[in-house]
Amino acid sequence: MCGIVGHVSTNLVNQQIYDSLLLLQHRGQDSTGIATAEGSTLHQVKLKGQVREGYRTRDMRNLLGNVGLGHVRYATSGSAKSEDEVQPFYVNAPYGLVLVHNGNLTNTRELTDELFNIDRRHLNSPSDTEILLNVLANALQEQISGADLTPDELFDAVANVHQRVEGSYAAITLIAGHGMLAFRDPFGIRPLVLGRRLDEVGREEWVVASESLVLDSGGYELVRDIEPGEAVFITNAGRMYSRQCSTSTQLSPCSFEYVYLARPDSTMSGISVYDTRLRMGEKLAHKVERELGVDEIDVVMPIPDSARPAAMQLAETLGIPYREGFYKNRYVGRTFIMPGQKARKKSVRQKLNALPSEFEGKNVLLVDDSIVRGTTSKEIVEMARWAGAKKVFFASAAPPVRYPHVYGINMPTRGELVASARTVEEVCSVIGADALIYQDVDDLFDAITQGSDVTSLDMSCFTGEYVTGTVTPEYLAWLETSQTS
Repeated sequence: MCGIVGHVSTNLVNQQIYDSLLLLQHRGQDSTGIATAEGSTLHQVKLKGQVREGYRTRDMRNLLGNVGLGHVRYATSGSAKSEDEVQPFYVNAPYGLVLVHNGNLTNTRELTDELFNIDRRHLNSPSDTEILLNVLANALQEQISGADLTPDELFDAVANVHQRVEGSYAAITLIAGHGMLAFRDPFGIRPLVLGRRLDEVGREEWVVASESLVLDSGGYELVRDIEPGEAVFITNAGRMYSRQCSTSTQLSPCSFEYVYLARPDSTMSGISVYDTRLRMGEKLAHKVERELGVDEIDVVMPIPDSARPAAMQLAETLGIPYREGFYKNRYVGRTFIMPGQKARKKSVRQKLNALPSEFEGKNVLLVDDSIVRGTTSKEIVEMARWAGAKKVFFASAAPPVRYPHVYGINMPTRGELVASARTVEEVCSVIGADALIYQDVDDLFDAITQGSDVTSLDMSCFTGEYVTGTVTPEYLAWLETSQTS
């Protein structure tokens, strides 16, 4: 999972990009990068670690120009440790292109062979982002016919990308001397929104970002989501062009964005993340009432922070007191996006501290957004017992995660997923709870889509049904042997 942003401004964009990346930091903490375009000159800074700790004043001074993009990353393809895979990526022809990407390509093996044997392009890393950039560069090279670059040539190149590339991708590209291009895969799996504002003299400024909270903070009007298969080109002068570049599209946003990844103050595909999590809590409450009963529970507590809206609504629906029993050290990263199990396990107790007075002698219902590997859940149950809880019940606002997520979430193999080959009772035993209640798949679907025009979601990690239709058992078997998180 990654966060991406692009700005076309009438002033220097370095600070704007930096501020936007701070807002998207929850989407990745492995590395970060910023690139700007000063006329036909591209400037770039790439760093390991987080935004606030990485960039220095000297970096900002070097990032000149009124057009630019930025990226925060956690690895879903390749290695989190490799500096060669820090985005953005650059190729010098045609024109000079810099690209950032959120998502995961599922036909990288075929594309790698084609780029080398047919397109004669060199790849310097195993990153699927570098593959996507070279596919785009090759397609654009085939389209251009003169010195000037037209929007139609750009859009025809993106159409070619859609024909060759499989999987999920929301991408933003700087084209030296020309402007910024953004495009989204034909299923709209990964989010991308377009915003607009006027500067002090009425000139248009534009932003493209993974989440709408970037627009809210910067005073931009939310124009719309970039549509599945659509490409948007904004010139250096701020003129915007758009075109649908795919012959077949279907909006199927990733359900895990609403469950965990997105910030609650974002809106995606016209759906409020916060409202979705409230509905998740309400629906989960009815299942808790059926399977556990209200009288068994003394208090409801969230696992901060993403589970808080669901836990609040669950408690209100059941008429049970809501309490905050865990307190968070906000200077430790999100455990789900920590690379490696040892790092995740160590970080849980660094990140959370239990308040004994809220647990002592009580039957506690803990509510979390999901259970993925079970590492965090087990540690939290142990902490609750250590703090004096009489019984510890656990409720997941998402269904059991049983299948790999191949579209850009760090869940590549079934062997890592605690629920992949276990019953609910067995998972309950693994995490050490007295009872475990999961959200139903249909209830999660309804919680996300209620009141919206969205009729399809990618719920593959819960159902094993992959919306692109190109994920084969052979590919999943290859993932099992080639990649772990």
